[in-house]
Amino acid sequence: MLSLSNIALRRGRQVLLRNVSFQVHSGQRLGVIGANGSGKSSMFAMLLGELEPDDGELRMRPQDQIAHVAQESPHGSGTALDYVMDGDAELRNVQAAIANAETEDDATALHTLYERMDAIDGFGAEARAGRLLHGLGFADEELKQSVSDFSGGWRMRLNLAQALMCRSDILLLDEPTNHLDLPAILWLERWLKRYEGILLIVSHDRDFLDAVCTRIAHIENEEIQLFTGNYSQFEAQRAERLAQQQALYVRQQKDIKHIQSYVDRFRYKASKARQAQSRLKMLERMQKIAPAHVDSPFRFHFLEPKKQPQHLLGLTDASLGYRNADDVVVLGNINLNLSAGDRIGLLGVNGAGKSTLVKALASGSTLLGGERVLSKDTKIGYFAQHQLELLKLEESPINHLREFAPEDREQDHRNYLGRFGFSGERIFEPVAPFSGGEKARLVLALMIRQAPNLLLLDEPTNHLDLEMRQALSIALIEYTGALVVISHDRHLLRSVCDELMIVHNGIVDRFTRGLDDYPAWLMEHERREDKAIADEATDAEAARQPSKKQQRQEQAQRRRRLKPYHDKVREIETQLASKRAQLDALNERLAEEALYSDQSRKAELSQLIKDQAEQKAEIETLEWSWLEASDALEKAE
Repeated sequence: MLSLSNIALRRGRQVLLRNVSFQVHSGQRLGVIGANGSGKSSMFAMLLGELEPDDGELRMRPQDQIAHVAQESPHGSGTALDYVMDGDAELRNVQAAIANAETEDDATALHTLYERMDAIDGFGAEARAGRLLHGLGFADEELKQSVSDFSGGWRMRLNLAQALMCRSDILLLDEPTNHLDLPAILWLERWLKRYEGILLIVSHDRDFLDAVCTRIAHIENEEIQLFTGNYSQFEAQRAERLAQQQALYVRQQKDIKHIQSYVDRFRYKASKARQAQSRLKMLERMQKIAPAHVDSPFRFHFLEPKKQPQHLLGLTDASLGYRNADDVVVLGNINLNLSAGDRIGLLGVNGAGKSTLVKALASGSTLLGGERVLSKDTKIGYFAQHQLELLKLEESPINHLREFAPEDREQDHRNYLGRFGFSGERIFEPVAPFSGGEKARLVLALMIRQAPNLLLLDEPTNHLDLEMRQALSIALIEYTGALVVISHDRHLLRSVCDELMIVHNGIVDRFTRGLDDYPAWLMEHERREDKAIADEATDAEAARQPSKKQQRQEQAQRRRRLKPYHDKVREIETQLASKRAQLDALNERLAEEALYSDQSRKAELSQLIKDQAEQKAEIETLEWSWLEASDALEKAE
């Protein structure tokens, strides 16, 4: 059990938490949500012992093992598999002790250590680590690669796998989906639902919270309120509470009316396409949860494009990839036309080529062959994570905005930036120390100010908190231009996309199923690929099969080669059977009650106990000899 009683927590002069009390038990999965800076990460630091509470009491069992994801990017020459196995600290300690006992030839210690190894599933640890890495998207051949060979995002996946490898009682996950693609997120959801300990998750992915969490801890106004259920149930409960507050009633009604206008707008189109039907349901649901976000600091909309041509952008017979000594083609034979009103979501695993496709649409930078046709009136708004690095770190948000809208008054700039959560003196401060979420909001604000008629969004919700994601979803629903979105945020895809396309196996296909069918499609696709690999291996093996005469000769040679190993194993097994029979006889004699009550048999009792100890020692020695002989036989085979 994890228990917080009247906890107060400060960072400098700022009070983050005050009089917080709650308990979490094994098997419960708690989603921790709240605005950026509300204290989520500080609470995790307190649980890890990195911060002391300013008041109150934090209780957990002394023997409880806490696992969390390291935030530092790992490095070193060790393999990915070894790095993940390091997450099981006791496993590594037992392995080190076994190596030491083998060096000192300490049979007694080895026997105890191997029993412990079996108890902690140490013999299956490598397979367990391999399953974690496969689930998080690593290929078989990558398991033995050096950690330093992986990019930053894949190294953070290694940190996550290492945390999951720990046989923990309490697991703390802070934004675990940030560096994952959708298939890896779906796998992680399944893994976490089987976790038996206490799970605390900070996440801005509402579908992930819905799938995993059994309770929600909402941090607001220096307090934590607990809600039973997942994130959607929290929204409904909070909406009901806020709806009862008369001071917010007028604003709630305004928000509901605002969203209702867009529900009505798409209701007419719903009869034309199956995708529009699902979008209408999402809009109606958003209407119901609107009160839960009534106090959000983010309120913005996309400016109406000055021109909206029917044909915006097209790729014809395009091959996409990256130029070097040998051009690397990622996608081939791409024919894609974007027209006014298109709203497309791109699906596919990491590395399939989604970003390569969006870069080709945005600038043609990844176009190796074929043609890219851009209408003269098309104005592209392109958002990708690397654009956060293009901000001028010494400049302020208002200076960035002045470059895009020099004709606007300063009050207009203030009002505009305020809708994205920038207010007061913050708009005049350099952006260098801004968080990833603040920089992402600023880049979005600058892109929106340009009034594009085609949006190309590559993971726009990374670093954004739940309230900003909700505001972005509503703004994109209202947006009248065309858009192409890459996102692992399923709520965003459901909200804003009318059509899905899937990037896989070097091509781009229309995905005719719904988003909720994507996990099933992935599993079917994996089964087909596994079957193709297995069939290929079977065919290759059949082609290598020797003749029956050769097989008989090889088998005879193999039997002759292995005979000494088999003889050694059988010899030890015979000795073991004899020694165990002798030990059984000694145990029967030692079970006689008269042996202990008759003083005249004291010497006999002492000798029997001595013989029993010797027999046990000999049996243990023979068992180790049997293990070594069996191991030698297995290696020879």
